[in-house]
Amino acid sequence: MIYWRVILTSVLSIAVMYAITRLLGYRQVSQLSMFDYVNGITIGSIAAELATAQENWLLPLIAMVVYCLGVLAFSALCGRFTAFRRNMEGKPEILYSDGELRFEAFRRTKLDLSEFLMMCRNGGYFDLQELQSVIMEPNGKLSFLPKGEYRPVCAQDMDISAKDSVLLANVILDGEIMEENLSAVGLTRTWLVNTLHERGIDKIRTVFLATADPSGTLCVYKKCVFREKDRLE
Repeated sequence: MIYWRVILTSVLSIAVMYAITRLLGYRQVSQLSMFDYVNGITIGSIAAELATAQENWLLPLIAMVVYCLGVLAFSALCGRFTAFRRNMEGKPEILYSDGELRFEAFRRTKLDLSEFLMMCRNGGYFDLQELQSVIMEPNGKLSFLPKGEYRPVCAQDMDISAKDSVLLANVILDGEIMEENLSAVGLTRTWLVNTLHERGIDKIRTVFLATADPSGTLCVYKKCVFREKDRLE
């Protein structure tokens, strides 16, 4: 009996966790504030307790709901009051600007200088002289503003008229036609099938991925059989 109870409470825990994550949004871990991160760990711990609850499983369930409502209320307050959001989630800190490292900003963010230099290298900057400013965002990520002579060249710099980028839609995923994506770019299933036939592809299931844009440009990646000799040593 106890095993069935654990199975049922585990399923309930998974269902509640899924509902909570849908309610709280789709932000990635790197986008979470420290408050969100700690609450996520806490809710996960309560969910584990719910899954193995031997007696009263209702108490951890109530605790999960209370934490979820608390996080939602916190998010609502942050969205409505700018001052509250800046005080609770923090604000960006300028760590480096005009050739100077700001010691006070490092102390407030509790960021070690070696870690700062490592994050700069991860961002592609090995020489601080290439940077105009470095800002730490409230989520702990660094934003870089390179000096004019070191920033990437764009079409405007070269006085070139570039075409606007278009959104590609995945119209086939693992051998399955994505009807909604086709409609979103103004294309039809008939057009897709005919275009594949023109390229000698008669079976949809042999296509691993196909993308298309509103102009009708189709890019197809077929399923390839892995060969042992293709393995990287």
